[in-house]
Parts: sequence; structure tokens; C-alpha cells
Amino acid sequence: MVTTAPYGGWTSPIDARMVAAHDGRPAFVGVVGDEVWWTEPRPAEGGRRALVRRRPDGAEESVLPAPWNIRSRVLEYGGQPWAGAVTERGPLVVFSNFADQRLYAYAPDSDEAPRPLTPHSGVGDGLRWADPVLRPELGEVWCVLEEFTGDRPTDVRRVIAAVPLDGSAAEHRALVRELSDDRHRFVTGPRISPDGRRVAWLAWDHPRMPWEGTLAMVARVTGKGEFEDIRPLVGDLGPGAPHGGAAGESVAQIEWAADGSLLFVSDLSGWWELQRIDPDGGGPPARAEPSVGEHDGVVASRALCPARQEEFGGPLWTVGQRWFLPLENGTLAVIHGQGATSLGILDPVSGELVDAAGPWTEWVPSLAVHGSRVLGIAAGPHSSYEIVELDTCTGRARVLACRHADVLDPAYYPRPLSRTFTGPGGRDIHAHIYPPHNPDHRAPDGELPPFVVWAHGGPTGRAPLVLDLEIAYFTTRGIGVAEVNYGGSTGYGREYRERLRGQWGVVDVEDCAAVARALADEGTADRARLAIRGGSAGGWTAAASLTATDLYACGTISYPILDLTGWATGETHDLESRYLDSLVGPLAEVPDRYRERSPLHRADRIAAPFLLLQGLDDVICPPAQCERFLAEVAGRGIRHAYLPFPGEGHGFRRAETIVRAVEAELSLYAQTFGITRSDVPTLELRG
Repeated sequence: MVTTAPYGGWTSPIDARMVAAHDGRPAFVGVVGDEVWWTEPRPAEGGRRALVRRRPDGAEESVLPAPWNIRSRVLEYGGQPWAGAVTERGPLVVFSNFADQRLYAYAPDSDEAPRPLTPHSGVGDGLRWADPVLRPELGEVWCVLEEFTGDRPTDVRRVIAAVPLDGSAAEHRALVRELSDDRHRFVTGPRISPDGRRVAWLAWDHPRMPWEGTLAMVARVTGKGEFEDIRPLVGDLGPGAPHGGAAGESVAQIEWAADGSLLFVSDLSGWWELQRIDPDGGGPPARAEPSVGEHDGVVASRALCPARQEEFGGPLWTVGQRWFLPLENGTLAVIHGQGATSLGILDPVSGELVDAAGPWTEWVPSLAVHGSRVLGIAAGPHSSYEIVELDTCTGRARVLACRHADVLDPAYYPRPLSRTFTGPGGRDIHAHIYPPHNPDHRAPDGELPPFVVWAHGGPTGRAPLVLDLEIAYFTTRGIGVAEVNYGGSTGYGREYRERLRGQWGVVDVEDCAAVARALADEGTADRARLAIRGGSAGGWTAAASLTATDLYACGTISYPILDLTGWATGETHDLESRYLDSLVGPLAEVPDRYRERSPLHRADRIAAPFLLLQGLDDVICPPAQCERFLAEVAGRGIRHAYLPFPGEGHGFRRAETIVRAVEAELSLYAQTFGITRSDVPTLELRG
């Protein structure tokens, strides 16, 4: 029976506990022997990530019990935290444990406990490890070493290092062999050629972010496992840098082909494209324009799938991401599309690309291959993230593990629409629109629904088109959601993502507002009941929006940046410590811009109620910014609530935190929009 009830007052079968139980997704899929391994979230176990294996008979089991937490803190956002191989004694896995950030070796089919491979360090935040590659023939694991040299978050160096598998370095830092030098601030893990004689990795430096300019470095590997003749092969660090050109070139991933050529993804054309280069034939370290075949007598790279206006890569937020991998028959498994919408098989000779069939609209950049099989992690508008296997011989794709299970009738799932709106100056703005939807309810004739604009984090990122029970939590209650891929988002080419250059706090705010106004103008949303929310960089956009316009009736701001000057002068981690150079402009050149755009210094312009959510262990967007912001708000009569969460960092992982945050957000909207609800605790708004 369908009941008529006001938007926002509908009864929903989705509660906050259900949202929390299904928060997160599997990650870092790999193959150990004939087994598929991956990590997956456990919100009910303190938010730890478990390492899981799928045996050949289909049985799944957690490799290690709580409190083992398989997660690296390299770059704070982490990266590939484990590697495995089959030895004479069975499977061997090396992993990073979140609590102490040490590397451990573990033989899961033995009676031995995990044994540490790396030492502690009392300097700064110690030693961290990521993107490991096992070298059993050398008795080592090669990986990224992030070493703090002082107490400041920017007192850090990174190199590729070799760690003995016998545990001898567990107490002695000197037994860790450094393979690369520290000429560059940031490095990814090593990619070793099929013959073992060469190695490649990515590197970049401040003030560039990896989507602005990187280098693909190559070296020869000696018989003793040392690197020599280290040099850049392709890439461009941008203006003013060694090996820098006019604009910079982002090489997002590198892999070796069976013939010894190097495969890489570059955005030199304006899109991340797949290319191939002979490391012995040359190819200029920094290229000013795309080149194919012979160019000035030098053998340059060749595009493998040219003239497609779509991406074959993305922003390198974590080390170890993989958008493509070579298969044993010479073809390539690729994630591509405007966004990461398809998994395909590319013939690098003919350029023919055939996509796998299936309901998935988003693929995580975490591929693995085993013989003729490709393994990936994918989701769609009506399914959560699953581990999918593609058999390239038959072309058949199937769910292998983490199978989506409907925890409620799919009739309650949102019905999203991907749309393109027109923004200031006629620019395109991409967004996913989730209208209110509940088969048990309809709204009174003539009533328009409230809508919440969701601003994604990054800001160099994007909102995927996938089933999200947190979105369904609101849409089933009669509150619409608009996820805006504002200018600066990835998936739409370099020109689109560079719209935010120098314009953070302007373009993102304008684009979110343009979508909200368009929804109201066309009669999709109630203009008087619009809200905005976001976390991290999305929290910045939400807060900046509340200071820039009276369009929104309220806002939810989670672990945000609120003070640009503070963030640029030591209040964040090393990776993003110079991010604002491109997003806002160099601080020394435009100091007034940092103050003028910061919500901290515009608090007097806020009139709408807001909810502020913050993890107290957050080192990326620290709680000190929230505390200064609240001090500015105090006494201004602005209704607000602040919920700090001990033990939470950047993004919430614990079930109890997620429940509290989701219910508090709904209570804010109910109070602001004049909706009566009794299914959540009333959020106390002060001011």
C-alpha cells in the first residue's frame, strides 16, 4: 500500500546501523598461487581492514584475526599494503600493520605467528612501508620506505628499499638496503622487468601533485640487486623543475611488457592515454608535445589506443594503483572511460578494445591478472563493490568474491540519473542526481522535495555512480541527493580538472550552486529546502558555500579544511603541504587570497545552521582548524553542532561513529526543513 506523506517524512527500511555495516569496499586485490587475496573493511571491528583469501574451492577466510589491521600510512592515504608468493612452505605474505606501521612476514598455513621485518623508529612518525614486491630469490622484499627525519609532518624522505625476509632488520635500520636515491620527494614502488635486469618507478616533487607532473624513472639492476644508471625516461615535472616543460605531464602508472618495453599512462594529450616506449631506444625525458614514431631522430613513445576522448588512468592518491596490466598473450586489461566506467581488453597492436559485459559502472584501480584471467573490483547503481573475474578466453565476467547481497528489497534502491548542467560562462558541470524514491510512499500533489548537494573530496577526485546505502538512507526518506562532479573533478580530461587551478573556493562553489539552482528552477527540488554537505575537500566546499551564498538552508561539514593559511604552513601532511600552490596560488604571491577565501575568516557571513564532524586523530585536516572556526562562530547566533570523534582519523571507519554521524545529519535536515521524525536522536543545535 502506498502512503501519501510529506517529503522527508517517509518511513525507510534503511537505518544508520545498516549504512555503517556496509560502509567501505574491498581493495588491493591480488593473486597468491591459485588463490585470490584482498583487503576488506570491518566497521564492527574498530574499522580495521582484514586480509582475506579465497581458496581454489571457493572457500573464503580471513588470513589474520583482529586486531591485525592490514593498512599502510605512506602518504597518509596509504597504498598497496601487502604482497604474497608461494614458497616451498606454502603461501608467504608480507604486510604493513596499521598500529605500528612495521612490515611483517606471515606463512598462514604454518603454526608460526607473524614476525616483524622492520624496526621501530622514535623519530617523528617513524618508518612506513608500501607497495611491496617479493623477491624470494634474493631473500628480500622491495618497497617504498617513508622515513621521518624530524617531528614536523614535512620532515620526511622516501626511497625504494630492500628489506631482508629473514627478520634481521627488525632491530637494525642499517640492514635495510636503500635501492634508489632520494633525489625526488615522492616515489612509488618498483616495477621489475620480466628478465629482472631493469626496474621502473614513478617520482615527483613539491610543489607538484602527481596528476600535475611526474617522471617515470628507470634503472639497471645489478647481479647484487642494486640500482645503477638511474635516469628519467618519460614524464614532465612542469615549469621551473629539472626535467620540466611548459605544463607538466602526469604519468599515472607504469608496467613492463613481456618484450621488455615499458607501458605507461600519460596525460600529455589532455587525456590519460596508454603508451609504449623502448627504454633503450630513447624517448626524451621531458616532452613538449605528443610524438609518435620517429621524432628528431629519437624513438619516442607510441599511443596504443589513440584519439579516444576518455581516460585510461586517474589521480595517483595512493601508491600501487593499477588501471591496466599486461596479460600473458600480449593484450592489456584496461580500466577506461569518462571516469572509470569500463573494464576492457586492448590489443596493443591493432588498437582494438573490447569491453567486458556486465552491470558494473565503476572499477577501482586495483587490477590483478592470473593466466588468462583478470581480477578487478567493481560496482554499479544497483550493486555494491564486488570482486569480479573476467575470463579473456571466453569473454565471460562473473562475480568471484564479496558478492553483493541485497540487504533489503532492491525496489528501495535509488534511481540515479547522470546529467550535465550548464554553469557560469556556459561551462559543463557533470552530476549524478538521486531523486527521492520509496515504493511505499508518495508526496502530496504539488510538493517539491528537499535536496542535499554532495561535494566530493579530493578535490582532485570524483563521485562514482554506484549503489551507496548512505544515499539510499536519505532518498528513501524523501530527501534527494545531487552528487556534483564540479570543475576540478577527474574523469573528464585534463582541461576539466584544471578548471580549479587558482580557483578553489570559487569554481567548486559556483558549480555546486549552479546544479542546485537548476534543480530548483526546473521544479525538481524545493528552493527553500536545499542543503550542502561534504567531507575533506568537500567539507571545504560545503563551508565555503555557506559563506558565499544564501542558497542553502543548512550544511554538513565533515573533517574539513577551514583555514588555508594554517593548512599551507604546517598543519597538514607532506603530500598535500604544497597542494594549494595550484589550487589557490603560491602563498608568498597571493597571501590575501588565502585569507579572503577561508571560511575561518568569513564566519560572519554564515547565517545557515550547520553540523561539523571531525575525527580527533586526523593529521590531514586536523581538529585545530575546527576549533578555531568554532571560536569565530561563537556568539554570532548561528545554530550549529560539533561532534568530535576520538580514535577517528581522516574519514570515519568505526560503526558507532558512522551511525552517530548519519543520524545527526538527518536530524539537522529534519529540524531545518520542518520535518517531523522520531527515528533518530534529536541533534542539539546551539547558538
